[in-house]
Amino acid sequence: MGPITLPPETDEHRAGRVIRGRGTSEASWRACSHLGTLPAVTLEALVPAGRRAVVVSPHPDDEVLGAGGLMAQLAQAGRELLIMPVTDGTASHPGSSRWTPDRLAQERPLETVRALALLGLSRIRLHRLGLHDGQLTAQQDQMVSALLTQLRPGDVVITTWREDGHPDHEATGHACAAAAEQAGAQLIEMPVWAWHWARPGDPRLPWSRACRLPLSPDVEQRKRLAAAAFTSQTRPDPTSRAGCVLPPSALARVLRPYEVFFR
Repeated sequence: MGPITLPPETDEHRAGRVIRGRGTSEASWRACSHLGTLPAVTLEALVPAGRRAVVVSPHPDDEVLGAGGLMAQLAQAGRELLIMPVTDGTASHPGSSRWTPDRLAQERPLETVRALALLGLSRIRLHRLGLHDGQLTAQQDQMVSALLTQLRPGDVVITTWREDGHPDHEATGHACAAAAEQAGAQLIEMPVWAWHWARPGDPRLPWSRACRLPLSPDVEQRKRLAAAAFTSQTRPDPTSRAGCVLPPSALARVLRPYEVFFR
């Protein structure tokens, strides 16, 4: 997911999209009537037959956390899929002597490969953009140009929500929206960090555009195992006091028997 400490002067703080502390609990979300009443959709409704899915993730792990179940269903259906990690996630452990940027640049892409294999995507195509973690807001034009070299008319682009709260997630969402419009592709957004800062029934979430993709028990288990493959993010770092980047409370909000998308 990348670094989550945002300075108080950022637009994200002024808008109330603050990623701090433990966030809204999954128990609170489970009690939210909005989630239970979201319209259920099928794989074919999200990615129609004959259309290629292109999943664009700001950091290694975002594609699995937001759309791991969808990708597993695409694999089971033998559908065409391209995954585009924007960064290698090298800024996830600032100040750590164990997880230095150089080590993260080597390990996090390998974690992605292991996670995708658990989803049934061991032979999937990856196209890495190699942009700088934590700096995507300033690299949006470069991101759009890189995306346009890969997108085709009719593609379904799946990426992080433009108001997800993390600057890299929002920059990626905006770049994908611009590139999809230019390429004649469709955009679908996935909330990842929004489950942390938002509250049940929060009017800042676009509930009218939201839908729910149910996951079978097998796919749900595959996604759970795939998320656990990101050990750099899910295990404590003894060389720092930051704890896990992805603690159990954060994982609980994305390891549900369904995935939510904004169409």
